[in-house]
Amino acid sequence: MQSPDFDKSTPVGRLAAAAPLATRVFARHGIDFCCGGGVPLGQACETRGVAVDAVLEELRAELREPSEDGRSWDGAPLPDLIEHILQTYHRPLDEELPRIEAMARKVHQVHGDKDPERLAKMLATFLALKADLEQHMQKEEQILFPMIRSGDGAMASGPVGVMEHEHEEAGGMLRTLRSVTDDYVPPEGACNTWRALWHGLADLERALHEHIHLENNILFPRALQG
Repeated sequence: MQSPDFDKSTPVGRLAAAAPLATRVFARHGIDFCCGGGVPLGQACETRGVAVDAVLEELRAELREPSEDGRSWDGAPLPDLIEHILQTYHRPLDEELPRIEAMARKVHQVHGDKDPERLAKMLATFLALKADLEQHMQKEEQILFPMIRSGDGAMASGPVGVMEHEHEEAGGMLRTLRSVTDDYVPPEGACNTWRALWHGLADLERALHEHIHLENNILFPRALQG
């Protein structure tokens, strides 16, 4: 929609679907607009400890500035949306997940004695997330996406339910990573690899929120409608 009508009662997922530039504001404040897409904006702000009035003002300011990045996929052909998801999110993860893993292992190995509990939890959580994402994307590419592309999306309630459940699990691991990294703020004296790791994890969270949002709030509901 060109001039979104929204307030603190608007579900964040609905706002993100109708006005994609809103996701910039949500990412800025760590607001979950993918797995938590059904949560009203006011409740989401309260959970993150941010003022809803300030976020509303940021949203209005952001949405006043048109951008090529703000394309709405709400009405795009489903095959086009699937191709966008594959090229923008799936294929970059093929390289990004191993890159982050290498940094996470190095930081844990070299600096583990400085914060043993949290760095160990960071590494274990990331490795679990990586393994789950790799299997998840394979199932989407081999089973669900072909069903939708062939016009059989209305019969895909089973695979969609599995994907949504796995999205919830991924969201939980992202929340754990944000917690053990102090919102991705590097500790004083952190080396370049440590800082790059925290930056990479923050960027991974942002991309996964956008990725899951497109599937949970747009692709899956439209596919199931047939």
